[in-house]
Amino acid sequence: MLPGLPHDLGFECLTRLPYSDYPLASRVSRQWCHLLQSDNFYHHRKKSGHTRKLACLIQALPQQHLAHPHKPTASPAYAITVFDPISLSWDRIAPVPDYPFGLPLFCQPASYEGKLVVMGGWDPVSYEPVTDVFVYDFRRSEWKKGKNMPSKRSFFAIGAHEGRVYVAGGHDENKNALKTAWVYDLGKEEWRELESMREERDECEGRVVGDELWVVSGYRTERQGQFEGTVEAYGFGSGKWRRMEGMWEAGRSPRLCGGGGKDGSWGEVEGKVGVGVCVVRLGSVTMATGSEYQGAPHAFYLHQVQEGQNCKFTQISAPPQFSGFVQSGCCLEI
Repeated sequence: MLPGLPHDLGFECLTRLPYSDYPLASRVSRQWCHLLQSDNFYHHRKKSGHTRKLACLIQALPQQHLAHPHKPTASPAYAITVFDPISLSWDRIAPVPDYPFGLPLFCQPASYEGKLVVMGGWDPVSYEPVTDVFVYDFRRSEWKKGKNMPSKRSFFAIGAHEGRVYVAGGHDENKNALKTAWVYDLGKEEWRELESMREERDECEGRVVGDELWVVSGYRTERQGQFEGTVEAYGFGSGKWRRMEGMWEAGRSPRLCGGGGKDGSWGEVEGKVGVGVCVVRLGSVTMATGSEYQGAPHAFYLHQVQEGQNCKFTQISAPPQFSGFVQSGCCLEI
């Protein structure tokens, strides 16, 4: 494994290798490449506490970024930014081959075991809804095309659990709110329809809580923009939905549902990220991004979650190339 060291000791040394060094380390030998890309090695790193929780953000690129020759200049291009809350480092992964000039607008991310899944959204040139599914493997530093979504939907809830990605709600091509739900098996590359929710939920948010997918708030077709105060939870084991009342403040955007204080509030930071807010829970750390008002600079905050305490966020700086608007995001463990 490592010259001059016992195999077990060399293995433990590689277990502590930062994920950012994987591309270079994989070139050392076939043995290293096979090991670093294996599921068993990932599970060993996770069990021994050497994985990291990163924020994968669908973020607007700087204006000087090379734009699509046929794309309206007023619309920004989006790429995937990776933020490490421990080292406070920023990085950007390679673009999806099918969309070299920017990701589909309003695409939704989810992750599972070192893989980032990006699906749906609008074509960045025509603004037509797309059903594309792409999977980025951080262990191999490469994109793979998945099986397309069964139908076009926008602004849906998404969450991943045990190798499957769940989607629910949103709206169709005619702006009709949806209550249907589907699950995508990453290993089999198959879609399967689930039992529908009780209510239509457009612009809802998805959160995996224990062994359930929580679809937070949203609104029905005839109640455009009037967010519900309810949550529907799908049990991964039971395959059934249950409805919960009073779990969210009616009329409030569910984009803030990624974390909060002991009373569900965000303290003073909520007013500073009230426009274009995006919240990503990174284990014991919560990241919140947004602007204080329309046209204000985009700000980034971190909160160390402590049981029974109200939120107190610390503002962090971002390099100019990583200071753009964040459309959505998720946590990825690698």
